[in-house]
Amino acid sequence: MRQDHEANHPGVPEDVAAFRRFNRYFTRRIGALDDHYLGQDRPLGEARLLFEIGDGDGNGDGASLKELRARLGLDAGYLSRMAKALQTQGMVRLRVHPDDSRLRTIELTPAGRTEVGEQNRRADALAAGVLDRLTAAQRTLLTDSLATTARLLRLAAITVVPVPGAAPDARSALASYAADLDVLFPEGYDPADLVTAEEVSGDAGAFFVAYEEDRVVGCGGLRRLEPGVAEIKHVWVHREARRLGLARRLLEALESEAVRRNWPTVRLDTHPSLKAAQAMYRATGYTEIPPYSEHAYAGHWFEKRLT
Repeated sequence: MRQDHEANHPGVPEDVAAFRRFNRYFTRRIGALDDHYLGQDRPLGEARLLFEIGDGDGNGDGASLKELRARLGLDAGYLSRMAKALQTQGMVRLRVHPDDSRLRTIELTPAGRTEVGEQNRRADALAAGVLDRLTAAQRTLLTDSLATTARLLRLAAITVVPVPGAAPDARSALASYAADLDVLFPEGYDPADLVTAEEVSGDAGAFFVAYEEDRVVGCGGLRRLEPGVAEIKHVWVHREARRLGLARRLLEALESEAVRRNWPTVRLDTHPSLKAAQAMYRATGYTEIPPYSEHAYAGHWFEKRLT
């Protein structure tokens, strides 16, 4: 009865209610709220931290506290307290980073590796116990659904924000974009073709960078061509973040910026070998037009009227 009341709370969209119902069920089912997660003498927060330090396999390679803070979305003080508690228990070692004295690293001790190994064994047993009650077809359906869920949640966690065209993250993203195209294009790619910082800054244009856990995973630029007309440039997604829908997210951000600047027409070009990009542009309302530039790497030119 209480669950039905929460699901139909006035003003709560059904997708939000469904998401919360699943969270409540799942955290209860895996014992996330228990002080002895998976039957071990440790709450979920500390257990998860040990798992992440070992990168999920208990190898003890470790990580920097800064990296863990970004990966887990933890407050610096809370993470520091948990790390010190685990160090006192003999589960981890804290050290100064060998290449940067401002960073501290944390790694598993032999005792920590043993505990993570046991944690993995118990977690596998819990998952197997759940799946064993399903038919083969149901297990396949659940596995596919979980893959979709993970992909969409990962996309939702990625942020796309405007940055100055000269910002280090903007130039780093463009350098990665150029390196990828240099491999993809039969003729290679000359980084001199990249937009300048001035072309995608201030009144002349804008540049957006996508971040996943503080790591640059995508970018895209917008520059003014003529009154009311802008050009989208260098939409790029890191190979590890592809097939999430991030390219469309970047495209939407660039289009929204064009509308905000009162540039109702956007154009772009693409290389003949980039079939997936051409398909995405057509699917999102772009129409192929005659060449509007003499860009060396262009084989297809597109335009879209924004509303």
